[in-house]
Amino acid sequence: MEFRLLHVLASLTVILATSHAALTPELYWKSVLPNTQMPKFIKDMLQQQSDFMEDKSTSVDVGKGGVNVDAGKGKPGGTTVGVGKGGVGVDTGSPGKGTSVGVGKGGVAVHTGRKGKPVYVGVKPGPSPFIYNYAASETQLRDARNVALFFLEKDLKPGTTMTLHFTKTSDSAAFLPREEAKTLPFSSDKLPDILDHFSLKPGSVEAEIMKDTIKECEEAGIKGEEKYCATSLESMIDYTKSKLGNNVKAISTEVNKGTQLEKFTINAGVRRVAADESVVCHKENYPYAVFYCHKTQRTRLYVVPMKGADGTEAKAIAACHTDTSAWNPKHLAFQVLKVKPGTVPVCHFLPEDHIVWFHN
Repeated sequence: MEFRLLHVLASLTVILATSHAALTPELYWKSVLPNTQMPKFIKDMLQQQSDFMEDKSTSVDVGKGGVNVDAGKGKPGGTTVGVGKGGVGVDTGSPGKGTSVGVGKGGVAVHTGRKGKPVYVGVKPGPSPFIYNYAASETQLRDARNVALFFLEKDLKPGTTMTLHFTKTSDSAAFLPREEAKTLPFSSDKLPDILDHFSLKPGSVEAEIMKDTIKECEEAGIKGEEKYCATSLESMIDYTKSKLGNNVKAISTEVNKGTQLEKFTINAGVRRVAADESVVCHKENYPYAVFYCHKTQRTRLYVVPMKGADGTEAKAIAACHTDTSAWNPKHLAFQVLKVKPGTVPVCHFLPEDHIVWFHN
């Protein structure tokens, strides 16, 4: 899920910073990884950022009250977004059979309030199911999509039916150029400064989400795990190269259109794409793009062709962990699958905004 409330702030920061960057994230990729194709979702994020910057009809007003953005192109009925200490105001002017799987992180709570009040959209805080030293929260155990997120490797075969929810990334927080990201603090002891920078109140939903993300990045990984939080595309590339070398390939899940919970069937053509060694980067909830990356071993990666009941086509990336002995015994996967750590391979699909790197 995307950190929707602060997307405008992230876009604004990109506008202010890009003119000072020595090399854009896209050009940096091309310069150091000339033979590595960029995954579609990364291209989409960079294009979205570029489109916002090139929209000369968008006016931005920065003051003590926060940020006001008017994208109405000078005409009535346009969209006005006001970001201040009180949050975000938007005025537009006008189960079935099989396994149920939610491919995403957390959930979305929407509160419209009384008539005339701004719409508030927030991502429910909670431990990421992709971080293996966390026990499952009560919220995750009650969420049907999260409860069925994990499955067994033996089910990864043609004809298997699962009910999936692949999330789209059209509202993803934007990448900041590395030099700009370096100017922003990213640590628990600097949390007051971070919240002040984004005009957020301590204890607010947004503040707690950011606090949790930073905590996840700072905590030690499980035994044998090498982890790193990348606050820019450039730093993600550099971390990956330091672990896997220069000859790498990058892939991510691709779906040809947005979905709700929908029944998908695995088609013929499931194939393993990587040796045991890889780097997987998971998108975090934050005002700008932050990825939790970790080098994994004893993990089998697959490309899985799937088709939805309504014709939606997906090329999903599945990660099957063959050694879960160091995971938290109360992790969501074990509670759902009714297995113990280290006994059987545990698999999960990756959302569209996660990326897998491996030797080419």
